[in-house]
Amino acid sequence: QWWGQWCARCTYDGPYREAVHRSLLTLKQLTYSLSGAVVAAPTASLPETVGGIRNWDYRYCWLRDAALTLRAFIDLGHVSEGAHFLEWLLHATRLTQPFLQVMYDVYGETRLHEEELDHLAGYKGSRPVRIGNGAHDQLQLDVYGSVTLAAWLFLNRGGRLGASERHLLVGFGRVVCNLWRQPDQGIWEIRDPGRHHTYSKFMCWLCLAALLDLHDQGRLRVPVERFRRERDAIAEAIEQQGFNERLNSYVDRFDGDQPDASLLLMGCFGYRPADDPRIQGTLDFIDQRLGQGPLIRRYPEGVDGLPGVEGAFGICSFWAVDLLARAGRLDEATRRFEALLEYANDVGLYGEEIDPDSGAALGNFPQAFTHVGLITAAQTLVEQGQR
Repeated sequence: QWWGQWCARCTYDGPYREAVHRSLLTLKQLTYSLSGAVVAAPTASLPETVGGIRNWDYRYCWLRDAALTLRAFIDLGHVSEGAHFLEWLLHATRLTQPFLQVMYDVYGETRLHEEELDHLAGYKGSRPVRIGNGAHDQLQLDVYGSVTLAAWLFLNRGGRLGASERHLLVGFGRVVCNLWRQPDQGIWEIRDPGRHHTYSKFMCWLCLAALLDLHDQGRLRVPVERFRRERDAIAEAIEQQGFNERLNSYVDRFDGDQPDASLLLMGCFGYRPADDPRIQGTLDFIDQRLGQGPLIRRYPEGVDGLPGVEGAFGICSFWAVDLLARAGRLDEATRRFEALLEYANDVGLYGEEIDPDSGAALGNFPQAFTHVGLITAAQTLVEQGQR
């Protein structure tokens, strides 16, 4: 009865209601009630390649998930869940302020030492079994944009922040001004020396753009001249080094030539309009190089230096739907979305990845990020006029 009443509060008004409700319920079930934190998945070491070594512990809260998770809750009428999540988010980040760690546990703790459990055989022989996550101390500059965007969404949907939270957000902007020129490990947490990832730079731009907008609204006070100067410098660097004229696409790293599915969010998050030629060129390049039907891999084979081939990444496939819908390509977006719905299991759940050949779920399960992507894509389809 309680779950039925909770789900009845969902304000989604469109087709695919059953899939949206199932995804919303999944996010709620992945929420630690005492803090509001949402874990990426409830499992550890379910393999991205069966029999391989791509086995990670996802029982933690990634800041990169922040904005989209908060939007999913609030836009579907569950404002209190969104507010609690942001409250946890800003509380947890106080432990490392003004810098942000990539992930935290449900209590906001930062010590997530990774270790291998050699006495376990692993799922279908997929070893090693890992607990903890060694990516927790990487530099991933995109997290500053994710947290700031989450706060921007919350405030622009009627929420309020106290003086200490507002001060914290401005501090994140100052960190971005100081750090954005540095290489980092990027959104996909590849374990190699840092690089100048285009997506990371874009999210630094988004952090400053969101803070400047909140200043213009009178919700924050920021050092306007400095933030504008650095925001514009980031955009100039992205256009000069992150866009490949020959490929007519933004690329994975500065002066690179490889696709990266995270760049789809440049059109979804407003860096340029979704129908801008550079954004559409990026979508086409990603589709050509990373697509297989409605499915999209996050990066090309071999980029991460690990053996084996991983599957298509669930949320990236839904990002393409979101971008197509925002660009006015509703028929294509609808066809893709409905095709993606067929990859859910018998109770409507998705893992982190999808095997393009068999349709099987890969990676940790169920994956909050994939379900967030489904909700966001469905909501965008409705907002753009699909019925």
